[in-house]
Amino acid sequence: MQKPLNNTAREVKTCCSMTTPQNPPSGATLAEEFEAALDWWKAAGVDHDFSDDATDWLAPIADSTGGLEAAPQPVKAKKASPPPPPPKKIGGARENWPNALEAFHDWWLSSPDIDDGGSFPPVKPRGAANAPLMIIVAEPEEQDTDMLLSGPQGRLLANMLRAMGVEPDKAYTASVLRRHTPMPDWAALRDVGLGDLVMHHIQIAAPQRILTFGRNIPPLLGNDTAQGAAFLHNFNHDGRNIPVMGAGSLPELLRSPPRRQRFWRNWLEWTDS
Repeated sequence: MQKPLNNTAREVKTCCSMTTPQNPPSGATLAEEFEAALDWWKAAGVDHDFSDDATDWLAPIADSTGGLEAAPQPVKAKKASPPPPPPKKIGGARENWPNALEAFHDWWLSSPDIDDGGSFPPVKPRGAANAPLMIIVAEPEEQDTDMLLSGPQGRLLANMLRAMGVEPDKAYTASVLRRHTPMPDWAALRDVGLGDLVMHHIQIAAPQRILTFGRNIPPLLGNDTAQGAAFLHNFNHDGRNIPVMGAGSLPELLRSPPRRQRFWRNWLEWTDS
């Protein structure tokens, strides 16, 4: 902090030495002595006095009216926000999941814990337990209301089943999602336990074989999608070992005759093995 220079001769500290101003001529008046000292200080380039005393920078400052302004308050550190709650598991508590297929169907339609709702109605699976083949698709068709796969995908599947020698009403048909859901976040759904719900569904349906349509389904059963268009593996859960074949989605098969041909070759290889 700078202060006006006192009218007294002082020593000038430099980095190398300490210099003392020359004494004024003898017989000079007191005023001449002060003037000579000030001239010496100015010649040395010093026109202010500097104090080594500590300064309280937070002390109140006088405002224009003569009052005191409040000292600035120290900034308080913001408290860290608590972590968000863990995402809700699909289906709620697992011990509350029905273990009888008919009760599971009713729960599938009515439980608020399976999803957060949507623009399309929930559609229940169709078929009976211990079917020779369980069909699993990703979601209902857009027009489905009372019956799963009631549109073009369902007609394609019915024709395929007949060619396989399986009557459509003898197969058990289910969807991973209970309602049509445009652009679902499959990674997020796996993180909140969708695979556990699918495996529970398979366990109580107890089919002899499983055929899945859609690349997002095998990862829910613990299988890697990097194997190509067809995924051949077994479903092992609670002591049950069920043969599983995975294929592209029904919409893909509808659009592409070459994919239908490739599916048929894979099916023949799978059923002949």
